[in-house]
Amino acid sequence: MASPSPTVLRRCRVAAVSLVTALALAGTLTDATGAAGLTRTVAAPAVALADSPVRVNQVGYLPDGPKRATVVSSSAQPLVWQLVDASGRTVASGATAPRGTDAASGDSTHLADFTSYKGVGKGFRLVVDGQSSPAFDIRAGLYSPLFSDSMSFFYQQRSGTPIEASLAGAAYARPAGHLGVAPNMGDTQVPCQAGVCDYSLDVRGGWYDAGDQGKYVVNGGISTWLLVNSYDRAARAGTAKALGDSTLRVPERGNRVPDVLDEARWELEFLLRMQVPDGRPYAGMAFHKIHDANWTGLPTRPELDAQPRELHRPSTAATLNLAATAAQCARVYAPFDRAFAARCLSAARTAWAAAKANPGVIAPDSDSTGGGAYGDGQLSDEFYWAAAELYATTGERTYRDAVTSSPWHTSPDAFTSFGFGWAETAALGRLTLATVPNRLPAPDVARLRASVVSAADGYLTTLSSQGYPATIPASAYVWGSNSQVANNALVMGVAHDLTRQRRYRDGAVEAMDYLLGRNALGTSYVTGYGTRYSHNQHHRFWAHQYDASLPNPPAGSLAGGPNSALQDPVAEERLPGCSPAACYVDDIGSYSTNEVAINWNAPLAWLAAFAAEHRHNS
Repeated sequence: MASPSPTVLRRCRVAAVSLVTALALAGTLTDATGAAGLTRTVAAPAVALADSPVRVNQVGYLPDGPKRATVVSSSAQPLVWQLVDASGRTVASGATAPRGTDAASGDSTHLADFTSYKGVGKGFRLVVDGQSSPAFDIRAGLYSPLFSDSMSFFYQQRSGTPIEASLAGAAYARPAGHLGVAPNMGDTQVPCQAGVCDYSLDVRGGWYDAGDQGKYVVNGGISTWLLVNSYDRAARAGTAKALGDSTLRVPERGNRVPDVLDEARWELEFLLRMQVPDGRPYAGMAFHKIHDANWTGLPTRPELDAQPRELHRPSTAATLNLAATAAQCARVYAPFDRAFAARCLSAARTAWAAAKANPGVIAPDSDSTGGGAYGDGQLSDEFYWAAAELYATTGERTYRDAVTSSPWHTSPDAFTSFGFGWAETAALGRLTLATVPNRLPAPDVARLRASVVSAADGYLTTLSSQGYPATIPASAYVWGSNSQVANNALVMGVAHDLTRQRRYRDGAVEAMDYLLGRNALGTSYVTGYGTRYSHNQHHRFWAHQYDASLPNPPAGSLAGGPNSALQDPVAEERLPGCSPAACYVDDIGSYSTNEVAINWNAPLAWLAAFAAEHRHNS
């Protein structure tokens, strides 16, 4: 197996050795996750069925969408399959297509395709060679609950506000974290690390990043962009009503603002607070991150975190993330709150100027005590992304020139087989310029759109050539691989918007099959969805496996997924020799395969909204 490139390794949230050491010193290597339904408490799957060789989307299929399953079998001959309804009646049948050995999993696989069946109902099973799949539904509206739950993840990751039982469920309610109520030191007056600055800043709010309680501008940036983009694309498609006001479980519902934008604003307000004030060194730049001075032990409820908090020095990457997301904010929020949109645009312009004046302030990879480093030494892609957002919002020549002079504007590498991520953001600028009306020359826009479609073709080929419908190659099972599957599927969704060609819509939807059970482990990576699902993710509050008084992860949270590098002690002990697509364990201590993170749930929410929108026809 080829080793991941340095670019891919940068996606790891922290330096693995530093995190292992820190958590070992804290006395544990555990942590779990969640995002609850309104009153539903998620427990371990009620029925721990033996793994079936018939791998399906355990939630189900859309009536007019692709319906395919993977069958693990060494037979070189086709196998007969039957689709059986809840009453045991065979409603469709056919023969599998042998596919040979799948490179990512090592499994010998067959494909069973029952797309032609157009019936609806609950409790279907696919039976192949005497082996039955888990039960699944075929119905419209399949993905609406998943969208709601995947968005509730963000509400429940909010810092600086109580999480209400009426919105999250009693098991997930908690007091506000990091507001300075003892034993918290709080985020309302946070000092810098020694030598960084001589003042304190109010940086309350925002989302906790992942299983830890740090808050990072670069990961907050891509996550916010994805949520805002999900609304922005739906508005262009004429389907934004489903993402409108009072559609999610957030405290702001009923304020005449789409709830997705309400949720994203909670993070945007935090990102704006991270900007260095006027009159200070590096004014206009953004502090890279804020988190505990040392790693906390596990579990640690947010309101009980007694560690001092620290601001870490500004970085050019964080500044450009602020510029990009604030420029997007100015464009998308203008119809709902012109004052807030104007504040965002002012912050974006200031951040852009500060980044241009300080183009090489790099966050060091060594800064990984108490929180992830999020180091990134290649910033030309962030400059391109920020310029694209500012140009799409303002139409001004300064930003257009920055776009057209960037090597990323014509580079074929804006989209890669591994996919975009917090450290690889050129694709975000490309997607904006290809979809948001702008004044680039028509041939230029056509070329940008063609590059999106070409990337989607590549992801579709990858998906269809594998035993399981992942959008990443066998070499891309790295830390957070499930988010890369979702990010690449998102590009196929955009290609559908641009072309109206059904194969891209089907590809995006079929990638959900992988996340929801049609994979090498026959497990759904989304908590609360499917017959067998991840429920012990790495998180400091959703840590039932570690402390029975705490809840299991709630519905809608996405586990990081297979990581062939085995970068935690649990994975090292339990997964030696694993095939890349099988390097996953649902254990609270396996942070390198089983953590949650905002930048992983964001593309899941985007895809769920897209799939929910396509209930019947493309």
